[in-house]
Amino acid sequence: MKEPIIAAAVQAEPVWLDLDASVDKAISLIREAASNGASIIGFPETFIPGYPWWIWLDSPADGMRFVKEYSDNAMTSDGPHMERIREAARESNIYVVLGYTNKVGGSLYMAQAFITSDGELQGVRHKLKPTHVERTVFGEGDGSDLQVHETPFGRVGALNCWEHFQPLTKYAMYAEHEEIHVASWPAFSLYEEAAKALSPEVNTAASRVYAAEGQTFVIAPCGVVGEAAIEKFCDTDMKRELLKRGGAHARIYGPEGSELATPLAPDVEGILYAELDPTLLAVAKSAADPVGHYSRPDIFRLLINRNATPKTVNVQTQADAQPAADLFEVE
Repeated sequence: MKEPIIAAAVQAEPVWLDLDASVDKAISLIREAASNGASIIGFPETFIPGYPWWIWLDSPADGMRFVKEYSDNAMTSDGPHMERIREAARESNIYVVLGYTNKVGGSLYMAQAFITSDGELQGVRHKLKPTHVERTVFGEGDGSDLQVHETPFGRVGALNCWEHFQPLTKYAMYAEHEEIHVASWPAFSLYEEAAKALSPEVNTAASRVYAAEGQTFVIAPCGVVGEAAIEKFCDTDMKRELLKRGGAHARIYGPEGSELATPLAPDVEGILYAELDPTLLAVAKSAADPVGHYSRPDIFRLLINRNATPKTVNVQTQADAQPAADLFEVE
């Protein structure tokens, strides 16, 4: 990273379970950020077609009524909707880190796409371990999803939500010498009194610690729970108590933990902007580099399996299958 750039963090409500409208809104935000001089924009977790809040509000049996609609409005990584977003990135000359639900065959994954300012799909990653009840909806990622990409303005990586609570995942990312990190979050408006680990205080702290610990700029976009979400997911008084309006706490942090953008109110939609000055990287790294002068590789090692796990089963017919003697060599 050689020159200062402007970064943008989205704080917005998805268009719930509506793929076409969600893509329209994402494109509008991409164009808005680019018109304000941003070189990179980050989107919240599963912004397209929205985070499945019903999984936290009732039983799996009750949530089954949303399953088909959610699956039908999930986005593939190679379909026409992704093409529209790639074209918007190219036309606007902006790098996009997009949070979306990725449909692979019949399975869903919590995905982040890296789209260059030329409209190239540089990479797609999946959340390594969906959190808690998210595992009733989403599959898991693999070691190939720990991605840091070269760009004209710096090395860019991303993680979703509580992946920022996983020490080994974080260290694997630091080891790739990230300079700009997108920390995507859905919203912090659930179980406000009962579960402090889900609170904005804890989760914004996780983004800030990531910045200071890894000495990287952190763009932390965050979703909004608005009236449309309440109408969609809360059909009882109890559910309206569990899921509150607002919950949006987008942030942008410097690599030494400074807050670089003035936050919006938790119920307000908009985009945060901040200048990322690479001088801060040099200053932060001079104090502590967890994979360099502040590490002890003679004591600690991290083993990473970066192989991709097949997302679908390769089925062979009996006629095509090889004999066991050809598959296994036994001495």
